[in-house]
Amino acid sequence: MNIKQIRCATIIITYAGKKFLIDPFLADKGFYPAFPGTPNQDKSNPLVSLPVSIDQIIDVDAVIVTHTHLDHFDDAAKNALPKTIKMFVQNEQEAKEIKSAGFKNVEVLLEEGTVFEDIKLTKTGGIHGIGETIQKLYKEGNFSSNVCGVVFTHPSEKTLYIAGDTVWCDPVKKAIDNHKPDIIVLNAGDAQFLEGGSIIMGKKDVYEVYNAAPQAKIIASHLEAVNHGLLTRKELKEFIDEKGISSNILIPADGEDYTF
Repeated sequence: MNIKQIRCATIIITYAGKKFLIDPFLADKGFYPAFPGTPNQDKSNPLVSLPVSIDQIIDVDAVIVTHTHLDHFDDAAKNALPKTIKMFVQNEQEAKEIKSAGFKNVEVLLEEGTVFEDIKLTKTGGIHGIGETIQKLYKEGNFSSNVCGVVFTHPSEKTLYIAGDTVWCDPVKKAIDNHKPDIIVLNAGDAQFLEGGSIIMGKKDVYEVYNAAPQAKIIASHLEAVNHGLLTRKELKEFIDEKGISSNILIPADGEDYTF
């Protein structure tokens, strides 16, 4: 397999001969305002430009949208992607939303597994933030808590787990325990609201994942691309060096890729 970091949570995975685009966030640098109620309101999103052309990014066999927050599936992606491309989504509600944007070939991922070209895609759970304020936002309908991850399996490949927008929690531990992934991709930018704590993993969460899966290679994605992401690559690198786990944790620059 090959995993290429694009920007934010957007990655391209080549797995068992097929290419998957994960969570396409394709707008030009600075196109959107800062997310409301978050730090760094003077910064527009995305913070950086795409490292390669959109034509290269969308040249794939299928797209997986782990959830439909702006920084995982934006209007630029909706406009750029062919409406006939295979789209995998987490639930019927988001399937309806994506179909309403004109996409014709949308399928909901299943916890028992969905098969695409002999590749099994298994939906996993997550929690998009656990602080009191975050839970209040969920209840008020101001922030969606629906997220998923996905596990890739194929006889000729190592097992890959993409955790999605989640903090360290029981569903993540369950996914690791059940699937024993060889490669794990974490959204590790420690995105936060002004109150309520982290809504995706930070460095301590990354360490928890390492402790749960010390045999795995862990890729830290979703860094330095949106205004409310507070963890930098430099800070994460210093942390993993201090913990002595730098051989297990990979921190790609935008445009960098790894083959396993």
